[in-house]
Amino acid sequence: MKKTIILLAVALLNTAAFAQTTWNNDKMHSKVGFTVTHLMVSDVDGIFTDFTCTIVSAKPDFSDAKFQLTVNTASVNTDIEYRDKDLRSDKYFDVAKFPTMTFTSNAITPVSPNHYKLSGNLTLHGVTKQVSMDLWFRGLITNPMTQKDDAGFKLTGVIKRSDFGFGPGTPSGIVSDEVTINANGEFGKAK
Repeated sequence: MKKTIILLAVALLNTAAFAQTTWNNDKMHSKVGFTVTHLMVSDVDGIFTDFTCTIVSAKPDFSDAKFQLTVNTASVNTDIEYRDKDLRSDKYFDVAKFPTMTFTSNAITPVSPNHYKLSGNLTLHGVTKQVSMDLWFRGLITNPMTQKDDAGFKLTGVIKRSDFGFGPGTPSGIVSDEVTINANGEFGKAK
């Protein structure tokens, strides 16, 4: 009987130690960006200034993490007002019709320590496609300001805008079909 109680206590402690935890991105220390090539000779960078991302994970190395990202497409910013207005139009993001872009992960595969392939469904311009990106878990630290745990991640990958029917009237010689995704995030445990 005593042995059963001890085993039950150990099982409960293990469950508590690895319970599902939700993490939210720290907006001041997170960025979702992209890069396209213009006229095949120069790169143009942009970011989204309004987005939320949550992670749910039970493992301290985040090897079971599930990511959910929602981006307000009207928040696109390339530092050129005319270009941003054009990107918001029905030629590109069509923000009136498609106000959000979302990514929901459905698989995470270890590649090397703290490096993963993160796969999931990206919905852009009303089209949903499975994509796979590189994820680097940069570590877990106690934030000296808040005294709470923070986790850091970097995500990189390439998508094709043509897969999403994005900017079909723009030749790839003007704006590349390949779009490089760069995201960095600091996440804190949800309260």
